[in-house]
Amino acid sequence: MRIEFSGGAGTVTGSSHLLRIKDKRVLLDCGLYQGRDEKDRGNDVFAYIPSTIDVLILSHAHIDHSGRIPLLYKRGFRGKIYATPPAIALCKILLIDSAYIHGQDAEWENKKRSRKGLPPIEPLYTVEDAENALKLFEPLDFYQEKEIFDGLRINFIEAGHMLGAAITELYIEEESRKMKLVYSGDLGNNNIPLMKEPKEVTEADFLILESTYGNRLHPDTKTEEDELIAIINDTYQRGGNVIIPSFAVGRTQELIYILNEYAEAGKLAPGIKVYVDSPLASKSTDIFKANMSYFDKETQEKMLKGDHVLEFENLFFTESVQDSMALNKVRKGAVVISASGMATAGRIRHHLKHNLWRSECSVVFVGYQAVGSLGRILQEGIKEVTLFGEEIAVNARIHSFSGLSGHADRNGLYNWVKAIRKGPKEIFLTHGDPEASEALKTLLQDDGYNVRVAREGDIIPIKDYIKLVPEIDVYEMKKTAIEDALLRLRKKELMVKYIESIDFERETEIEILSKMKTILKKQ
Repeated sequence: MRIEFSGGAGTVTGSSHLLRIKDKRVLLDCGLYQGRDEKDRGNDVFAYIPSTIDVLILSHAHIDHSGRIPLLYKRGFRGKIYATPPAIALCKILLIDSAYIHGQDAEWENKKRSRKGLPPIEPLYTVEDAENALKLFEPLDFYQEKEIFDGLRINFIEAGHMLGAAITELYIEEESRKMKLVYSGDLGNNNIPLMKEPKEVTEADFLILESTYGNRLHPDTKTEEDELIAIINDTYQRGGNVIIPSFAVGRTQELIYILNEYAEAGKLAPGIKVYVDSPLASKSTDIFKANMSYFDKETQEKMLKGDHVLEFENLFFTESVQDSMALNKVRKGAVVISASGMATAGRIRHHLKHNLWRSECSVVFVGYQAVGSLGRILQEGIKEVTLFGEEIAVNARIHSFSGLSGHADRNGLYNWVKAIRKGPKEIFLTHGDPEASEALKTLLQDDGYNVRVAREGDIIPIKDYIKLVPEIDVYEMKKTAIEDALLRLRKKELMVKYIESIDFERETEIEILSKMKTILKKQ
């Protein structure tokens, strides 16, 4: 068995890890690169041949974990996709929405290309691709262990990150050897609204662990909720609006839950109106309401008492473009929650254009902002941004809350690992900026764990780890990292095809590098 890290390694987006088990290829997630990751790595090519993948196991529905599934189908994948029932329900709207956005982006780009006399481009994938990919999904609920094929059984347990998010336990038997690999997916934060706490794992031989907040601690959640309400009320008194970029799935519903609590307690100023300006968020909220049996005990007890936790007076969902545009004329008292969560696309950018320049307004970030995203740039204090071709001054007050994040912080990750009573022999850190992953690596190593920070392109046989990257300097490549070499060569697929065929049991490191050198010389 071996692991090939082909996405979400050294980055916070694009999660995708390939397992070779016997003669089968199993993919853990197939996410979309976003923000700077999309510019640096691109979404249009894979580090593997899609038609050779037998099974895909999806940890949860967020686009940075699921967003390239339609492209995988488009390129020839026809295997089964296992996910929890709520995750599948959310994918049915998320992937269709993503396809629609890619179609719009291609249409916009082609108008510019046409004026320049350039040939048109096609979207990354179409709605039809997404609809066909969705036919491959098979539901597997939590704690329903299933044999996927001879030599692999899987079990989903609750990750606490968002509705339907799972930690995957993989029980592998190969050549009379048994091992257990655990894939954390995105591990949830403690005490977040609606969600259960991340379930502890009792044993693991190997662990693939996310590290988004590996170098940070979240403030107290209740304190941040109080501060959020104070910002909303203060902005109302100043005569402005509050703009909250939020992921349509998960974070938006958690915000509604929090605002419901404070509104019912009379702690939200009476003149304030909350607008969820995202058709996707509206559809997602309906799915949350239909899957309340997956919520935590506190939420379910409230519902039994008749508390509609995702509804309150002065909460409005806007559907049409016209309704969304009308919000830009509101000068005071609006709390606008809109996607995307990193402000990279969607209606939120229009709301920022109309409110960023107003000193009486506030912009509140309640989730992780990837490097290079508009959200991160605003957090870092930029004084002017370009939106829809217009320079916009940043006069609004910018606030950030990490305690409302759906990801575990450094201590949450560390304590979850410490709860594993047997093992792991080795931990592979993914889904984190380099500084976050390195900080978590140091913390765990100081406690005696064997830890590696995975890099895109790393190929790790469980019996023997071969480190390819340093030796490639010998061949005077302009970029030494194996992921950069693959990136330059993937379109011709020579390097990928060779990697697919490597027999790590028989070929030595020198032989592997020699053959790679031969391929590189052909370019």
